[in-house]
Amino acid sequence: MATYAVGDLQGCLKPLKCLLEQVRFNPASDRLWLVGDLVNRGPESLETLRYLYSIRDSLVCVLGNHDLHLLAAWHNPERLKKSDTLREIVEAPDADALLGWLRRQKLLHYDEARGIAMAHAGIPPQWTLGKALELAAEVEQVLRDDNRLQPYLDGMYGNEPNKWSKDLTGIERLRVITNYFTRMRFCTASGKLDLKSKEGLDSAPKGYKAWYAHKNRRSRHVKIIFGHWAALEGRVDTPDIIALDTGCVWGGAMTLYNLDSGAYHRCACTDEGDVRVPCEPTRIDDRT
Repeated sequence: MATYAVGDLQGCLKPLKCLLEQVRFNPASDRLWLVGDLVNRGPESLETLRYLYSIRDSLVCVLGNHDLHLLAAWHNPERLKKSDTLREIVEAPDADALLGWLRRQKLLHYDEARGIAMAHAGIPPQWTLGKALELAAEVEQVLRDDNRLQPYLDGMYGNEPNKWSKDLTGIERLRVITNYFTRMRFCTASGKLDLKSKEGLDSAPKGYKAWYAHKNRRSRHVKIIFGHWAALEGRVDTPDIIALDTGCVWGGAMTLYNLDSGAYHRCACTDEGDVRVPCEPTRIDDRT
């Protein structure tokens, strides 16, 4: 039995299957961790979601911002943008089954035996792992509540408040928790978010750093797997931080990480989210 984690899929099914074939992934015995952003922008969002649903008992999944956007569009198709590739999911005959499964996924997963956490964007520096799990559970409960789901999805958009406070209530509290787990890149040591800068580390505003780079980050004893930040190209110089979004949908690559051995596998992608032909994944043991 092996356990793998894979970076943002964004509707790129062929590269995923290429990697799983390379490592001889067996859904009956192996496990696959998904770092979120399963859909959108890529060529096969519906097919990707259907494939994941078919092996759902073998998956551990956290939600990304594109996944939450899909859930919002499911309840209100006017949320769809021209650049989205989500309409076919919303209109699919099996949409209720697929999205009913999606809404029950986590914002933060922690494997206590391995000491590894996974979140789409990361964990802000001011939260301990315990606090992060507690706050993630608040949003997860709302996602699973039929009476609270739509108000949350309608109100989750926006950049404010840009910092956590225990005094926050209602949709503002849920929004900032959601932004930390699904949209964060740069923040201050106290957790004030900058949600406009989306490029590499050199684009950090004055006084801000990558969330994982703060010296006194309170979750630094935990190994953390995250995606979301394609501009990093998987390169992080902080111990026990694993960045898996390597920009497949933008013509980069899809990256698979073996949690047991520490080996990386990468499949080069086209700028249309397909595999480069021929499909020749590479194993990368040393990424420095």
